[in-house]
Amino acid sequence: MPDAGEGLTEADIIGWRVAVGDTVTVNQVIVEIETAKAAVELPCPYAGRVHQLLAEPGATVEVGTPIITIDTGTDTGTAPAGDHGAVVEGGPVNGAAAETGSKIGEVTADGRIATLVGYVPAGRSGGRRARRAAPTGAAAPASRAPAAPVSSPPPVPAEPEPPAAHATHAAPLATPPVRKLAKDLGIDLHAVAPSRADGVISREDVEHAAAARTRPAAGPDREPAPPAARASTRPDDGSREYRIAVTGVRKATAAAMVASAFTAPHVTEFLTVDVTPMMQLRERLRTRREFADAPPTPLALTARAVCLAARRTPEINSVYEAGTDGPDQILVKRDVHLGIAAATDRGLIVPVIRDADAMGLADLARALQELTATARAGRTSLAQLTGGTFTITNVGVFGVDTGTPIINPGQSAILALGAIRDAPWVVDGELAVRKVCQLALSFDHRVIDGQQGSQFLADIGALLADPGLALAF
Repeated sequence: MPDAGEGLTEADIIGWRVAVGDTVTVNQVIVEIETAKAAVELPCPYAGRVHQLLAEPGATVEVGTPIITIDTGTDTGTAPAGDHGAVVEGGPVNGAAAETGSKIGEVTADGRIATLVGYVPAGRSGGRRARRAAPTGAAAPASRAPAAPVSSPPPVPAEPEPPAAHATHAAPLATPPVRKLAKDLGIDLHAVAPSRADGVISREDVEHAAAARTRPAAGPDREPAPPAARASTRPDDGSREYRIAVTGVRKATAAAMVASAFTAPHVTEFLTVDVTPMMQLRERLRTRREFADAPPTPLALTARAVCLAARRTPEINSVYEAGTDGPDQILVKRDVHLGIAAATDRGLIVPVIRDADAMGLADLARALQELTATARAGRTSLAQLTGGTFTITNVGVFGVDTGTPIINPGQSAILALGAIRDAPWVVDGELAVRKVCQLALSFDHRVIDGQQGSQFLADIGALLADPGLALAF
């Protein structure tokens, strides 16, 4: 299991893309794993034949533990079973670049790639961005590798193939959230017929399969189960309680929230704002050409207000650092990397819009749209989940007025955006119906004083109540 960096020490095996006896090439995706932050596809650093799968789907594997054995053809089949070619783990792959001086994605003299394309160890820019940076990595390295191991590996000694290998040979196409749903419902994805034209199994396909398994066959006097019944993810075994394993993102979230709540002294302030002018501005902007592909949302307008208000209160974009050899320090960051809390089937994640303060409103709207689509598809990369300096959580989408959000670890403040509702409001001495929402700001009182937190929250409220003030900011 490779070291994914960011302090991650383990990952769950979602599913294998290969089976025992399969021929694999350099950079071919062989397994999908789920870390505490994202689902990641791991490409193969060797060319050869799969000899053994060392971890079952659903297993939690520590970093550095071998997960697959590949016969690279360097032996003639006389090697012992435990020494049968290349064991893919963190050490050989990540160490290759240092040993040979090769570039990332290059094939070394022994047929390995220097570092996995699409996966980069800590200290480098990671995730899928690295894969796009090496578009020829899948074809060119294989052609430069030694011919014998790649094109004609010697046969592996015959051995009985486990039944699971047949099941994983043609891995069904499905996103990680759908795989998790299938796992929770006990549905074998191999038995689910996809309804989409591209062959990808959808959430509805899994729910229909679960409903079909539990309900009696439809007949003249029986109606199919209603959609609401199919939507439940609870096991339908008649029990009055059930358990959910705390793994992956939910496990990491639980640990992070406990650490934050009991480390940083939280203060939460609230502000009710008449956002009628903001909603009017939104309607005007929707007709402009630059917002044609990504209409401005209340969240995008709030994100822009946060970035502007942070200029007047830079301490909001900082973090408290406990000193080891010296005094404690407050690290103030000049760039606003804006985290947006997103609820997904895998749990709560906080993907980050980098350099959000350097973006205009149209760019922010597009970034938020892309971020949301990626999170819903379960394809948020590790690189997109790290480095945030301030977080917004939009509880208003659930019809909630406000809350007391917990600060994301490594940051000093978080803003909750509540639902926008029609409410009575006094305007120029007259009672009127206006668009009103509530804001809640939680901040670390070790870093941010009450005056600073109050000024920041008031600035956001003023910008939402009168967007023209942005010219003054």
